Amino acid sequence: MELKVVRIEKPDEVNLILGQAHFIKTVEDIHEAIAGQVPGAKFGLAFCESSGPALVRWSGTDPELTELARKNALALSAGHSFIVLLRDFYPINVLNAIKMVPEVCRIYCATANPVEVIIAETEQGRGILGVIDGVKTKGVESDAEIAERKSFLRKIGYKL
Repeated sequence: MELKVVRIEKPDEVNLILGQAHFIKTVEDIHEAIAGQVPGAKFGLAFCESSGPALVRWSGTDPELTELARKNALALSAGHSFIVLLRDFYPINVLNAIKMVPEVCRIYCATANPVEVIIAETEQGRGILGVIDGVKTKGVESDAEIAERKSFLRKIGYKL
């Protein structure tokens, strides 16, 4: 077995959801789940098929993000993994809808942070072992940082 690290390529302001599913209709079902939650959503989606022709299956509404999703999925080439790149909305807006897609087995991460994916490769193929999401923790928040966090969440409409 060989371990590899694949860095996800994306603009800083773009969020991503990385997960694993199990069937070719994953692409269409995730697309519909996102569109049903966020009308007019800008996203790109790609899925690594792991049997038959073993292609990167893809969909999306934003050409740049769709191309980036395809490129990242091909770099991962990990059985039944999928990646969704989101612009101008957050994973929290669609994450539960994606989790409810019957083919979805797991979510590895949902973030705007830089992401590195740890891949194991054997003679049979590739699989995702885990992710590095962002940077190492630097400390514990202070009272001022708690107030700042609470204010920010209310400012963007996620808390009353």
